[in-house]
Amino acid sequence: MRVSSLADLRARGELRWFEPALERIAALRADPDPARSSYLDLTRPLLIGRAPGRLDLMGGIADYSGADVLELPLACSTWAALQAREGSGAQILTRRAGRWDSFECELASLKTSAGLLAGRFSATDRWAAYPVGVLYRCLCLAPHAETGFRLLLDSTVPEGKGVASSAALEVAALSVLAAHFGVELSPEQLALECQWAENHVVRAPCGLMDQMTSVLGRQNRLLALRCQPGGAVSHLAVPAGYRCYGIDSGIRHAVSGADYGTVRTAAFMGYRMIAAAAGLSGTVTGGQLRIHDPRWNGFLCNLTPEEFGEFESELPTTVSGADFLKQYGGITDPVTRVDPALSYPVRAATSHPIQEQQRVRRFAELLGTLPREASNARELGELMYASHRSYSACGLGSDGTDRLVELVAEAGPERGLFGAKITGGGSGGTVAIFGREAAEPLVHDLASRYAAESGHGGTVFAESGPGAAETGLLSLAAGELR
Repeated sequence: MRVSSLADLRARGELRWFEPALERIAALRADPDPARSSYLDLTRPLLIGRAPGRLDLMGGIADYSGADVLELPLACSTWAALQAREGSGAQILTRRAGRWDSFECELASLKTSAGLLAGRFSATDRWAAYPVGVLYRCLCLAPHAETGFRLLLDSTVPEGKGVASSAALEVAALSVLAAHFGVELSPEQLALECQWAENHVVRAPCGLMDQMTSVLGRQNRLLALRCQPGGAVSHLAVPAGYRCYGIDSGIRHAVSGADYGTVRTAAFMGYRMIAAAAGLSGTVTGGQLRIHDPRWNGFLCNLTPEEFGEFESELPTTVSGADFLKQYGGITDPVTRVDPALSYPVRAATSHPIQEQQRVRRFAELLGTLPREASNARELGELMYASHRSYSACGLGSDGTDRLVELVAEAGPERGLFGAKITGGGSGGTVAIFGREAAEPLVHDLASRYAAESGHGGTVFAESGPGAAETGLLSLAAGELR
């Protein structure tokens, strides 16, 4: 990742993306707590990375089924400031919801700790699983690393709102840790390592779109990503006169929540059933089911709606985990397991990513026709509304997000708002909106109206920002901030 000096960033007009970090570091020096005010030594070099949150415009939960997604990097971001220290200890200090939290560990014990992947984090320090998870991956890639460090974290990406706060934290932390330990990672590798940490250390079964957007996103462009190994990446301009917005519903979203995990598992159950019906053979290796699938390469999104129609009637609306395991043995998902005691919405969860893939592709196609064919904006909105309804059919809706979508639909294209949908893992979080740039005051009005009705939420996301790879790292020389 590119490393720049203060002078470099000023010359390129990019310093503003690091200014919140510089202001926090300066403010920390005046903290009344001596342990915090002396945490960073400004007479020694510092390395700062930052990574944005994201607005999921289209694609969402279809990412784990290999779909195309359209993601906008937001202006809000998480930053990480790292300073080398004597010894081999790792110290992490963060400010969350106005309070300070800290975590410490030894590099040597972390490298050999089997307990890391078995839930070493308590409820009070669960936040540390994200930076420690990417630190663990860094040490796997640099097994002889011994130089300790102090890491300072802060963020303007709100937690639990469905705008990828966890991915922003992972990317910001790993970007400076990799530089500290001399680990060279491509942007794509950086995102994959962050996803691994979230899947296997945090134990949240997220797909790849959040980390990829936080790394590879570009300001005011939609990251068009195919969520399959070697999947194409491109950046689509938001046409002049149009904008993507987000409104927080105030209903806390958690990608590790039961609803998301149940729907994800159900989609892989559906794939297993379709593969069996199509005569595709499967083997179990190391406890993991693998299916030889030259037809769809293991991804639901590679089925066309017509192909899905051949198998849809064979999929149960719901099935118990026990009945499924008795007949099929398991699923190909490496990060979820079928619970015999649960009931799974197999048909809706299987249908959603297949239909969403068609919606995303159509959305990307139509987006390029604006503003030349302004009437196409209405169809873009209808695609978003269809996606929202499909989330609800899977069981991932919420009253708050439904109300926000309803308010947007009531305003309608005549007032410059074309469509809206729930985002990310669903079950609350943020609603994405596509509308005219001139409709921003209306978006704020709807957010205020919703907040008055519900008593919570209402934050508007209206600004985009660059991804971590675009801004790179800021290297501060000794004494440069004094």
